[in-house]
Amino acid sequence: MARENFNELLLFLAVAEEKSFTKAAAKLGIAQSTLSYGVKELEARMGLRLLTRTTRSVATTEAGARLHQSLAPRISEIEAEIEALMAYRDKPAGTVRITLPSHAMESVVWPKLAPIIGDYPDIKLELSVDNVFRNIVEDGFDAGVRLGESVEKDMVAVRIGPDWRLVCVGSPDYFKARSVPTMPQDLMQHNCINRRLDRVGGLYAWEFEKDKEEVRIRVEGQLTFNTDREMVDAALQGYGITFVPESYVEKHIADRRLQLILDDWTPKFAGYYLYYPSRRQSRPAFSVIAEALRDKVMR
Repeated sequence: MARENFNELLLFLAVAEEKSFTKAAAKLGIAQSTLSYGVKELEARMGLRLLTRTTRSVATTEAGARLHQSLAPRISEIEAEIEALMAYRDKPAGTVRITLPSHAMESVVWPKLAPIIGDYPDIKLELSVDNVFRNIVEDGFDAGVRLGESVEKDMVAVRIGPDWRLVCVGSPDYFKARSVPTMPQDLMQHNCINRRLDRVGGLYAWEFEKDKEEVRIRVEGQLTFNTDREMVDAALQGYGITFVPESYVEKHIADRRLQLILDDWTPKFAGYYLYYPSRRQSRPAFSVIAEALRDKVMR
């Protein structure tokens, strides 16, 4: 195949990965008609049907799936090598993609990166907020952010934030007609605001620890959310007790809009880590981001 037609392979790859001409065109920043024409030209040149199209979806044919499986890793290798060549530039350059949960974004990552990113105009930073575990290699991320206990053993892990904890809180109005829990088991008698886990779809079992005694409680309640902010808002409105990162409710506790309970049952645990494959260490743009995030407090 002539070199000038390699662009058509990239067009096909985008459609195969997005499973949509509309999404692929938006990702590439080109007109959908241009994308469709390029894929048709590739199919005509190869004499093979690579994609099956319906009004609602796009899927690869057997030949298209084989081409995609062969093409995707090679394109990734080429992109990685081009990124590595950026080391010869005077300034770090390239794209850095990180997947992370919303709490890590708000409490650690963005506060550290916002002050320095303007100093590196050639670095493109993509922060993808996602509360599920992602395969950073397969999904095309350079790194991920998770709690230390969740990081896979074959990854390089760099601590980027302090210890923190989840705390139990409820509004003073809620407790006017109810007893204040003194043991985790007391929560079973209360209306609790639950958390739905995106990764597995189940409800989070609240975890407590005191004097090396660990307790997990599956609470009941009228409301369930999968985001912290809504859980806090519901607690402020008196709908029940919730269990959220302390940083989200510190001000409300200080203002006495929320009451902290079971304080001695919620110790701090190790904070967030940046994790990535070892091969990413050589990229100057990634090194800038990793160093800015690194936790520099001696422990």
